[in-house]
Amino acid sequence: MARVMVVDDSPTDKAYLKQMLERSGYEVLEAASGQDAIDMAKSQLPDCIVMDVVMPGMNGFQATRSLSRDPATAAIPVLVVSSKNQETDRLWALRQGAKEYIVKPVKEADLIGKIKAVLGA
Repeated sequence: MARVMVVDDSPTDKAYLKQMLERSGYEVLEAASGQDAIDMAKSQLPDCIVMDVVMPGMNGFQATRSLSRDPATAAIPVLVVSSKNQETDRLWALRQGAKEYIVKPVKEADLIGKIKAVLGA
């Protein structure tokens, strides 16, 4: 099954997303910051990244932009998962290179459906 990296500074949100993904058979990698996500993506090459936006240091928009512009990680689809529910946030995430945008609280069916869509599964 595919490997999905969950990037979130909240241990609770990270555990919640990990639980949903593992129930659907995904192998889950975890990162707690945007910079950790970039470093891990380059070394682990996950099939997909689920990225929070609001994190200390490098936020999810910045990390997504960096991943999408780096030839080593540009092919990895990023799904932004955020509590920010404005249309401008969604559009900004897509402009940074995200393939999907999901508003928290995340519904399991939405998350899994969007991951399958970006993976072509």
